[in-house]
Amino acid sequence: MDFEVAKKRAGELIPLLQYYTQKYFDDEQVVSDYEYDMLMKELKQIEKEYPELITKDSPTQKVGASIKKGFEKVTHEVPLQSLQDVFSFEEVIEFDEKMQKEAVKYGRPLEYVVETKIDGLSSSLEYKNGEFIRGATRGNGQVGEDVTHNIATIKTVPQYLKEKVDITVRGEVFIGKEDFNKLNENRLLEEQEQFANARNAAAGSLRQLDSKITQARPLNIFVFNVQKSEDISFKTHYESLLYLEKLGFNVNPVKILCQNVQEVKKAIEDIGTMRDKLDFGIDGAVVKVNDLELRKKIGTTFKTPKWAVAYKYPPEKKETLLKDIICQVGRTGAITPMAILEPVYVAGSKISKTTLHNEDYIKENDIRIGDRVIIQKAGDVIPEVVGVAKDKRDKTEKIFEMPKVCPVCGAEAIREEGEAVARCIGIECPAKLYRSIVHFASKEGMDIDGLGEAIIAELIERKFISNIADIYGLTFEDIASLKKDGKKFAQNLIDAIEESKHKELYCLVNSLGIRHVGIKLAKTLTKYYQTMEQLVNASYEELRMIDDVGEITAKAISEFFSQEQTKDLLRKLRQAGVNMEVLKKQTGDNRFAGKVFVLTGSLEHYTREEAGEIIENLGGKTSSSVSKKTDYVLAGNEAGSKLKKAQELGVTIISEEEFIAMSV
Repeated sequence: MDFEVAKKRAGELIPLLQYYTQKYFDDEQVVSDYEYDMLMKELKQIEKEYPELITKDSPTQKVGASIKKGFEKVTHEVPLQSLQDVFSFEEVIEFDEKMQKEAVKYGRPLEYVVETKIDGLSSSLEYKNGEFIRGATRGNGQVGEDVTHNIATIKTVPQYLKEKVDITVRGEVFIGKEDFNKLNENRLLEEQEQFANARNAAAGSLRQLDSKITQARPLNIFVFNVQKSEDISFKTHYESLLYLEKLGFNVNPVKILCQNVQEVKKAIEDIGTMRDKLDFGIDGAVVKVNDLELRKKIGTTFKTPKWAVAYKYPPEKKETLLKDIICQVGRTGAITPMAILEPVYVAGSKISKTTLHNEDYIKENDIRIGDRVIIQKAGDVIPEVVGVAKDKRDKTEKIFEMPKVCPVCGAEAIREEGEAVARCIGIECPAKLYRSIVHFASKEGMDIDGLGEAIIAELIERKFISNIADIYGLTFEDIASLKKDGKKFAQNLIDAIEESKHKELYCLVNSLGIRHVGIKLAKTLTKYYQTMEQLVNASYEELRMIDDVGEITAKAISEFFSQEQTKDLLRKLRQAGVNMEVLKKQTGDNRFAGKVFVLTGSLEHYTREEAGEIIENLGGKTSSSVSKKTDYVLAGNEAGSKLKKAQELGVTIISEEEFIAMSV
């Protein structure tokens, strides 16, 4: 490669790698580890050939990432450096040849320790007199983030050591394979975005500003190095690892002492073979000089130690049979196709199923039941179908069709225009039970105080409730059994459930979780339909005549109320005594009819919700944004950007006093 070509390519690689690196340290992964490594290797080769192309902002010259806002900075007394990557045994042999020369030069013995390279977030733990006092992320190697409260929630971080020593150690925070799979399965059911890999999940969990979130995640740590010790010195790295175990640390369990490069090669191969059996993810094997005095003599660069390398394994792909495609229903009704596979081992675990994302993904990749498919683990963790061996088809393969009904409850499965997923619209669907009840009991629904997510989960687990209407059949004894000394809690919740029976009709409408119907539209609907029966019997054409009800929303409402499950639930709620009609009758005063109000700032005499209700009761509408269609902006104290926009558009701005005069 001549200089101009190299210069142009370096100019392409540097910003690309900077972007990928930042995303990685923001706990997002937009490219696989292998692709990133290959691009980095290419840039290093260019800079090796043309050193004049090395710049200060080159990713080859930097360690780690910037500090996340909200964390205090921690300066590492001993830098937490990164490792030089190698991708072949030839490169390992080259490394050994250099180390042999150094060992001869300084008259020191040459041994190696080969360890698994844990795929997580590197961190330091600091102890004073045997007590844990501070935890920090690597950051840029020189300065990290103080995550003491978060790291203290990890069960394998000892709060007190078995000896009262002053010591700083380095470890890798990670999430084990089984724990990670469970975490992602739960996120899939919750229809939350899945973590790309265990490393991102661990890093994102440790770098939470709320330590309660960290505590809820299944974090673990392996300690692999003594950074600084005031009380004891060591001759070898291996000796220091044994001492760390003695102190009570959870030390990296794979540490192989090697006498020569042949043993190093075998250790790397053995680790590659055992990846299937390890219960934690790795992205390589680390080769370190064992003799600590020799390490000092060899030294380091700014970024990496010269006495260690990380051997990176290539991503593993396997071919297997796609036996079937089934559909899984998430807690909000999203129906996700899942590939059922002939079990195959890929990058450390047995894969028998994986998500196929959605109907479009299957069609775009022409994936058929009976195909031979290529499986790879994204980031060595999440299995995915990355290819189809179409040349092996024998015409017995079947084209997959998404179900028209929910595979769990049999209600209609609707895929709306512009959406990637089909959804079950059955309100009594067991797969949706938890989320349906959470929404039903929420503040903007039936506002059942005390019926929170944890209580709902336990009620379902104990089989006290199997549908929404069962809430109204709960007994004092049922609820009291949920908590120790739970009598007061039970009585308060029984009272709240009883009180919810007398909510306005719009609260019930909103609590049903109809697609595209929120609290505001629920209020609008109950202005036109004074009873639940009237709303249930409203036709699509009638609904379309209402302002704010478009085609998609009208169709969603009509389809929802046509379901037998909906009719069954409403029948049960009516029998339980839940109100089914408008309680506050319209005053007939429509002085704000056709007028649109935007509320901004804090009001003295009303909350914004109360002011909004007055406007709606007088026939007006409220909006969350200012436009040319806005008639009035009601501006309270500390009104912000909405007030400014109203001034720019020439919209009439009124004070709270003027609003009171207009509405009384």
